[in-house]
Amino acid sequence: MLEIRPTCENCNKKLPFDAEDAMICTFECTFCKSCVETILQHVCPNCGGDFVKRPIRPKHLLEKYPVSSTVVFKPVDIEAHKALLKKLNV
Repeated sequence: MLEIRPTCENCNKKLPFDAEDAMICTFECTFCKSCVETILQHVCPNCGGDFVKRPIRPKHLLEKYPVSSTVVFKPVDIEAHKALLKKLNV
């Protein structure tokens, strides 16, 4: 089951369970669509994988399967990410 993390790891924008602009990688690293498109160029800075739109957990299941309240805030090191993009030929 997905954690449904509450914020963008880079900019700390709130991404509630029903956010239309939440994106995740295969390890559930969570970023807003704006950061994915403009800063990350669709490459996860943590694993090098790509992103997909995070699914929305149905509201009626939130009590039984609550979303995470743990904030992961680690702004991207832009120079390190540029090096990763170059290594991946992106």
